[in-house]
Amino acid sequence: MRHRSLTAVVLAAVLAATTGCTVERHWGGNTNTGGSGKAKVGLVTKTDTNPYFVELRNAARAAAQANGADFSALAGQFDGDNDGQVRAIENLRQQGANTILITPSSSTGVLKAIKDARDAGVLVIALDTATEPADAVDATFATDNFAAGEQQGAYVKAALNGTTPKLLMVDGTAGSTVDTQRHGGFLKGIGLTDGSPEIKGHTAANGDQSLAQQGMENLLQRSTDINAVYSMNEPMGRGAYAALKARGLTGQIVMGSIDGGCEGVQNVKDGLFAATVMQFPAKMAEQGVLAAVEYAKTGKKPSGFVNTGSAVITDKPLPGIESHDSAWGLQNCWGGNK
Repeated sequence: MRHRSLTAVVLAAVLAATTGCTVERHWGGNTNTGGSGKAKVGLVTKTDTNPYFVELRNAARAAAQANGADFSALAGQFDGDNDGQVRAIENLRQQGANTILITPSSSTGVLKAIKDARDAGVLVIALDTATEPADAVDATFATDNFAAGEQQGAYVKAALNGTTPKLLMVDGTAGSTVDTQRHGGFLKGIGLTDGSPEIKGHTAANGDQSLAQQGMENLLQRSTDINAVYSMNEPMGRGAYAALKARGLTGQIVMGSIDGGCEGVQNVKDGLFAATVMQFPAKMAEQGVLAAVEYAKTGKKPSGFVNTGSAVITDKPLPGIESHDSAWGLQNCWGGNK
């Protein structure tokens, strides 16, 4: 392992203390622009505890190692920690990153830090979550989250088999494009709008399992006459399920989710979710690192939106809904062959 100076060691300690971040690796020196030869990739995720972002980070680190790139990963302390992500971007620039990959907690909350980085010659790619406007970054590699929400909604509608929905919605973080797009896609898939009387309530849980459980418990105090639940991601789905189970309501509910992690696919197999929509974060991370390597070598930047795909996972296939079973899902969860 190469020798690190005292300054670098102190910097790593300061970064961990001030941002609550996971620090994978650090390097010294000033920011390098494209065409300098050596890719120095910084990753900023929403948190370092959500299994989805852990998988994305691990895939990015593996891709960096395989392609001879330096790699460092930082994260906010919680979903919605815009200030933590801004500090992470600034810290990565100070360390010499020439590419920053980011899953923005808020689609607008980190725009100035991103602009400053791009103005300094750093390639910035959004992973998983788009910015607003989309061209605030050089490119976005992500799931088409509206389409993923629509897949979940279409499945729940088909599973209800003509019964009028009585729906509770567990949303994510307000202001996030992921939350907005999945919510809107689900409603299109199930055939409702935000003002539809079939929606009996909703709660925002910021991607957190405990907050989702608390929110669902509060909703169920108003009414238990429901037959469908939308969950924006699998941790929130598990929280909602816990509240439903405590009330003895799981047998009357069709619940879908989105993520496609191994735990979430196991939840489908075990009957917690009727279906989940799998994303492929490993693909996002790998493509982001490859773009960083190309930029470092040639100065060529990617552009636009790259859809990394999604797939419905269920053990209860329905006509008109393309899907894979949980056995396939466990072999392919989040884009890796297990």
